[in-house]
Amino acid sequence: MILKNNAIFAALSILLSLTGIQVGFAQQKKNPTLAVGLNYIDPTIGNVAPFYNTNRPIVQLPNQMVRMFPKRQDHLDMQITDFPMSSLNIITPQVIFAIKPYAGALADTGWYRRLTYDHDLEVTQPWYYSVKLTDDDVLTEYTAGEKTGIYRFTFPAGAKKNLLLSHYYAKGKYELTDGNTLTGVEFVDDANHQQKGIAYLYGKVSGKPESGKKQGEKDWGRYTVLGPPQKHKKVDGERAYFSYGESDAPVQEFRYAISFISPEQAKKNFEKELTNITFDQLKEKGKAAWAKTIGQVNVEGGTDAQKRSFYTALYRCYARMVNMSEEGKYFSGYDKKVHQDARPFYTDDYTWGNYLALHPLRSILDPKAEADMLQTYVRMYQESGWIPEYPKFFGDRAGMFGFKSMVVFLDAYRKGIRDFDTKTALEGMVKSADKRTMLPHRNDPKGALDDFYYAKGYYPALRPGEVETDSVAKLHGTGQRRSSVAITLGNSYDSWALSEFGKELGNQDVYKKYAPRAQNYKNVWHAKTGFFIPKDAQGNWIEIDPKFDGGHAGNDYYNENNGWSYRWNVQQDIKGFTDLMGGPDKLEQNLDQLFREGLDRSKPVFWEKFPDQTGMIGQFAMGNQVTFFIPYLFNYTNAPWKTQKYTRLLLDTWFQDTIFGVPGDEDGGSMSSFVVFSAMGFYPTTPGIPRYSITSPLFTKVSIDLPNGKKFTLLAPKSSRRNKYIQSATLNGKPLKSLSFSHDELMNGGTLVLDMGEKTDTKWEITY
Repeated sequence: MILKNNAIFAALSILLSLTGIQVGFAQQKKNPTLAVGLNYIDPTIGNVAPFYNTNRPIVQLPNQMVRMFPKRQDHLDMQITDFPMSSLNIITPQVIFAIKPYAGALADTGWYRRLTYDHDLEVTQPWYYSVKLTDDDVLTEYTAGEKTGIYRFTFPAGAKKNLLLSHYYAKGKYELTDGNTLTGVEFVDDANHQQKGIAYLYGKVSGKPESGKKQGEKDWGRYTVLGPPQKHKKVDGERAYFSYGESDAPVQEFRYAISFISPEQAKKNFEKELTNITFDQLKEKGKAAWAKTIGQVNVEGGTDAQKRSFYTALYRCYARMVNMSEEGKYFSGYDKKVHQDARPFYTDDYTWGNYLALHPLRSILDPKAEADMLQTYVRMYQESGWIPEYPKFFGDRAGMFGFKSMVVFLDAYRKGIRDFDTKTALEGMVKSADKRTMLPHRNDPKGALDDFYYAKGYYPALRPGEVETDSVAKLHGTGQRRSSVAITLGNSYDSWALSEFGKELGNQDVYKKYAPRAQNYKNVWHAKTGFFIPKDAQGNWIEIDPKFDGGHAGNDYYNENNGWSYRWNVQQDIKGFTDLMGGPDKLEQNLDQLFREGLDRSKPVFWEKFPDQTGMIGQFAMGNQVTFFIPYLFNYTNAPWKTQKYTRLLLDTWFQDTIFGVPGDEDGGSMSSFVVFSAMGFYPTTPGIPRYSITSPLFTKVSIDLPNGKKFTLLAPKSSRRNKYIQSATLNGKPLKSLSFSHDELMNGGTLVLDMGEKTDTKWEITY
């Protein structure tokens, strides 16, 4: 149910309270004034996913290494398995080192059982988490540092108290010294996440407990993100415990630090961050860090619900990348060595999803960090021989198809972010373009299919039922197929970015070689149907239903979405694509039909094949990254008011401030950055072209404090649910003829004023 306004919500709340039912938004009950952006953040928003990966209530400092959330399937899992020390992957959780409290006489069942809790007695903030565990009546609290964290447990008075530690991977070790000090090793080896490496722990408990270890297997309640929980799985790893008597203080702490370098470095991290600081002081320090970060963007107007969704989305944009440098050193998963470097080394990114809006948002809010992240990509290339696309803690994870790192490099460079080794970056980009396969979920050298693409200008597809013969495509058993149309479209954009980056650096050879490939999208344009559809190796069309054909997730021809989603994927050449469609008016008509087109089958049948394609309005799917820019294409027609209509509709429909408030796979910032941009009223339609398309802001005022000391302000004083259409616009007092402005105009500061109203007849120039 969509709550139309606060009056309806208030009436509903009263009605429900009279019947004894409580309404959610528990985080906001504590501060009804909601005076600053920090108070609007609710990490439980989107904690139940439509199908796949749910958002997590992450406790973390912005872009820092330690990220904690309770280990459970989602917000509606009625039990918590345990509490990790950190997460290597927040999407499909990959966590390291575990702790849980246990009241009563020490017993193995303390490790094996899951923990019951009460949602209404749970507090989730970016810098602090607490929950009341109901079976044992134990209050569990947590706050995070950069490489550290502190757990605080409050047991019932007079109870025996135990802190139980375990591992998530086989052969994990703990060592106990001095009665209250613990060191640990986690041997990460997870084929599903393609991660293999070592993490180290150094920790201390309060008081003077009894301590010990238990050998043998640990039975833990593993769950899957997809489908029902699995049966308990035996994991061979040491367990450790700290036990307190009835007369010991009811409040006990476990302080710890993580390192990927060594146990000794973990101890140094501990001493650097946790010496002479209390739990509450670390908590306040974390709150101050978030206040500084979130306070960079201030909004006025709109509803409280819109502010909750907006500021929570902004918070999620800082979940990745994460800084894993430790006192000027870092462990590289790319050559498995420890390196010295004064600049921070970052990891955990998905370029395929994050090139769209997350990297562009960081280019505005923190260009220095963006430069450090790009230099990290360069170092990863130098250490491994490849520019990664899904960099993780222990190396590059094989992910989606293509090389969107090329777009990220170009976009930053054209926005004046140049404090990275551009020459080496170009070298790595060229190597990927010439020698690496474009196939999805593979990190392999190129094969015959790639050579075919270079020669013919399109990726060849198999006909329905035809057996795969290509050796690279058959590797790994990933379930991913050729994705022939999606690869052709994706590489057209990647090649454009590479050629333009070469031109920016004065390398005409690179520009001339790859610029023609930017037009390869035309080779799979089927004029008869007006869709991009596959061709076989002989150049013959494979005439399919682009709505439903292509096997699971459409992976034979598209990827995770159908042909209606991929129909628009020519961000690098919107003018050329518009011409293919038959001009701006035909583009508008086809976009209209996108939002009107039905499923032509039952929802269960459709989503059994396309589980990623969620958040549907017609055939438009808000729940997957491939579609984010599509509503902004109306700005390239004679009806740009429809961009304003649909971005508003999408935000109001699919980004509610509830546990269901995300329409699909958020991917740790990619979807949230779409929300931040669109709610502010502008969006980077084509990363690599430093311009922003203007849409209808949710707020009457948006202020961005820029890192260069200047301020960019967007004013829309009449903005409301009805007055959502732009009647006229000025930038620094000068009338705008088109609904766009440049990155330089934003970063130079100034004021964009939008006159809002109900009329939709304003004429605007089209700017490509």
